[in-house]
Amino acid sequence: MNQRFYSLDVFRGATVALMILVNNPGSWSHIYAPLKHAPWHGVTPTDLVFPFFLFAVGNAMAFVMPKLQQGGDGIFWKKVIKRTLLIFLIGLILNWSPFVKWNGDGLEIKSLHNLRIMGVLQRIALCYFFASVIVYYFKQRGAFVTAAVLLLLYWMLCLVLGTPGDLFSLIGWFGNSIDKSILGEAHLYTGEGVPFDPEGLMSTFAAIVQVIFGYLVGDYIQKRGNTNENNTNGSYQMIASLFVTATILTVTGLAWDMVFPINKKIWTSSYTIYTTGLAIYTIAAMIYFIEIKKAKGFLLKFFDVFGKNPLFIFVLSGFLPRALGLIRIPNGLNDEGLPKYLSPFGWFYENICKQVPGIPENGSLVYAISMIIIYWAICYWLDKKKIYIKV
Repeated sequence: MNQRFYSLDVFRGATVALMILVNNPGSWSHIYAPLKHAPWHGVTPTDLVFPFFLFAVGNAMAFVMPKLQQGGDGIFWKKVIKRTLLIFLIGLILNWSPFVKWNGDGLEIKSLHNLRIMGVLQRIALCYFFASVIVYYFKQRGAFVTAAVLLLLYWMLCLVLGTPGDLFSLIGWFGNSIDKSILGEAHLYTGEGVPFDPEGLMSTFAAIVQVIFGYLVGDYIQKRGNTNENNTNGSYQMIASLFVTATILTVTGLAWDMVFPINKKIWTSSYTIYTTGLAIYTIAAMIYFIEIKKAKGFLLKFFDVFGKNPLFIFVLSGFLPRALGLIRIPNGLNDEGLPKYLSPFGWFYENICKQVPGIPENGSLVYAISMIIIYWAICYWLDKKKIYIKV
């Protein structure tokens, strides 16, 4: 069966919308706790966004893989390599953007000597590539076994190569030294205060499994999820199976957390298992209400629009603020008597959002919601024009 599930499109679109929300606060100093990442171990709602997106990548793969398998090795490798390189390259370009920066009163080209190599899109590209190859050659059963091996292998590497007594800390985790040696310290993320990349090479092991699990669930839904009125029993059986699977994975992830802490920044195996369980819960609930109970409403259409151009709008949400940052609006003088400037988005936050009554987090949240509305309007226009930018 090749039934297309509207709920999967809504799931993907909602994930993109949440990505924009958590990545675009008015001020990084004023964020409500649920919209922050966990400092190290643990999970907040924000820590679910990226694994849910990778899970959605796997869901989508379940619908295109049959065509790639029918086309043979030549078509498969051409499609997968092209898409992988494009997504990775776009991620690199986004890291370099907007390509120039202000130096005094003039613009100069941004140097490449400290360009961050990895990032969200780069991780998506690598996970998509390896998951596609594993699924294509090993099929469903082999992909599941390979996923289990990857999770256990990553755990063993952490235990064997990590600093004794400090295996899962920022300093003791084994992957950081390997990322430094391969990528170079100058090309790593420095937001943790030291060179450390949360989308580094070693932590990609378990992230690949997120896509594989997404594929397996998407394949199961596609084959077993006939939501026609004449197949009500089959639909409920499929939903029940998803909830049971989600429960098993969630409990397993929590149990594993006791010896291998749930941690997004080093993407531990327990984190993969736990967040996959939560993603399946979400998908199952959406299928129940949207496909079986035929729920309708503006919110579903709102998220669906985001799902039509997910990668494009994610890239735009990263590029546009940086590009507009080159526009300088005078904003008085600093303590040294030098002129200060705001970007158009910065002016909008300072003069409108920041004036919202209450604690500063209110204005920061209003700004983030405003960004969602702006990018939704762009997605809506593209959808109306039937413009779908695929990579």
